[in-house]
Amino acid sequence: MKFVSIYKHVETGIPPSPEEMARMGRLIEEGMKAGFLVAVEGCMPSVTGARIRLSNGSLTVTDGPFTEAKELIGGLAVLQANSKEEAIQHVKQFLNVAGDGECELRQLFEPDQNMKI
Repeated sequence: MKFVSIYKHVETGIPPSPEEMARMGRLIEEGMKAGFLVAVEGCMPSVTGARIRLSNGSLTVTDGPFTEAKELIGGLAVLQANSKEEAIQHVKQFLNVAGDGECELRQLFEPDQNMKI
C-alpha cells in the first residue's frame, strides 16, 4: 500500500541548520535504501507561493506569505507500507527528526489494489 504523509508546521522563516539538514538527509537516504520511502519533497517558504480558489464560479489568486495560517504544508513524502500502522511508524521516525509539527497520513488510491479501509 502507498501512503502520502503531508507535513504541516508553523513557518518561522528560519532555514534548517546544517546539522538538521544532515539528520534529515540520513533519514531520507535510509528510507530510500530500505524501500519504504518512495518520494520526498520539501516546500519553499509560503512567500514564494500562491493560493488559487474557485468559489461560486469566481477564481481568486492570493500571493504568499500566508500569515493568517497557523500551520502550513512544509513537505510531503510518499511511503510504501504493508499497513497503516507500519506507515504511522515511519511518520513517527520522521517527526522525531523534523521536530514540532504534524503529519496527515492518507492512503493513496491504487486502482489495481483492493482498498483496505
